Amino acid sequence: MTHAQAQTPARTATPHTRKNNVRTEPSLIPFVIQREGEDAAPVNLRLAPIGPGRYQLQYADEDPRDRDLRGVLWGRCSFNPVDEREMPTGKPQWRLMHPFRQRMTMQAMRCQVCAEPARTPLGYIFLAGPGAVDAEQVPVLTAQPPVCARHVRASAELCPHLDGRPMVFLAQSAPLYGVHGVIYGYGGLGVKVMAHPDAPLPYGHPNLPTFLASQLVRRFSSFRLVDLDELVRELKRTP
Repeated sequence: MTHAQAQTPARTATPHTRKNNVRTEPSLIPFVIQREGEDAAPVNLRLAPIGPGRYQLQYADEDPRDRDLRGVLWGRCSFNPVDEREMPTGKPQWRLMHPFRQRMTMQAMRCQVCAEPARTPLGYIFLAGPGAVDAEQVPVLTAQPPVCARHVRASAELCPHLDGRPMVFLAQSAPLYGVHGVIYGYGGLGVKVMAHPDAPLPYGHPNLPTFLASQLVRRFSSFRLVDLDELVRELKRTP
């Protein structure tokens, strides 16, 4: 469950037969996963001048919900109906995270599986694939929403990217850092994607006015790197 989409697909790992080995809630589909039928909205982007040689990317029919709390424009994606549990319906597209649901869970620090508050008595739990993050390079950046105590084991088993043995980061705080997405500009046929930055752009970056975001990124500098089984034992001992 990694990269999602701006107007382009993301790099969330594709599940395989391991999903049948999930020990808890075997039919569980994380809240953030995009579903079949939830598609990128038709592009109606424009670049509006906001000063000498400066432009802002906008939708022709922009709505306040199209921008995050820092004023960055986000890629649109449709929504399927929800079920009786208020969870999305439809066949999961495991390679994608729904941009709005990823943004919502990261912004409010809710569990990417159930969308309930993610804080545990031990702090916030973030997962990464084995060896995917250099814990010596701080701050650690993540586009993965946290997981709650109830779903930490299920998350590790559900996602082949985590291979059942994830790196487990336990942090007391994880401030907002920036966004993943694409940079727009003027091309031969009008407004078009000009660059796909590999790294997220921090809030305050000069390219953000013409940026279309797909994932919210948080950072943490102070954390414990713990073993999954150790964490589960600690959580069981904590009132």
